[in-house]
Amino acid sequence: MEAEYDFSQGKRGAIDPVGAGKTRIAIGIDDDVLAWFREQVHFAGGGNYQTLINEALRMHIRQQQEPLESTLR
Repeated sequence: MEAEYDFSQGKRGAIDPVGAGKTRIAIGIDDDVLAWFREQVHFAGGGNYQTLINEALRMHIRQQQEPLESTLR
């Protein structure tokens, strides 16, 4: 371990740039829901749980025939 590190060229914020057509947001997801998505990725042998959540939301949107409000209420 070095005695001193040089962070003069360091940048704040996210390290990985967000891809085109995507927006980085902060969202609160219940622990059990997040655990389920992470388990699915683990059982599949790898991947990204965020991508899996995005795919699940997209699939739900495609299958919607009634307004989301009526589903949630």
